Amino acid sequence: MHALPAHADEPTVSILEPKTGQTVTSPFRVRLAAHAMTTRPAGKVVEGTGHHHLLINHGAVGKGEVIPDDDTHLHLDKGQTEVMVTLPPGKYKLTDQFADGEHRSYGHMMAHGINIIVK
Repeated sequence: MHALPAHADEPTVSILEPKTGQTVTSPFRVRLAAHAMTTRPAGKVVEGTGHHHLLINHGAVGKGEVIPDDDTHLHLDKGQTEVMVTLPPGKYKLTDQFADGEHRSYGHMMAHGINIIVK
């Protein structure tokens, strides 16, 4: 059994699928998870809650900044924890960025990035 990190109760996010370094074929499923925070739809700011954004070839968004809404910033604003993604072949960085009900980023502590290859 693995020991939990010293700060296991601190809010974080993770990308459960795909794994970093994995080669995938489009379309592919991306599964996201929030830890010590509740995932809920956007629209209302409720302490301890938020929703995921999948950023394609972007790093974490600064704390308090509104996450753009475009083809490389996918808003899972209905409270989803997975999304199907279609990308042309190439190397990509995927970042899960958690934000409040008004799409304001919780910053780098609530972001997790991986690198994948689409064949």
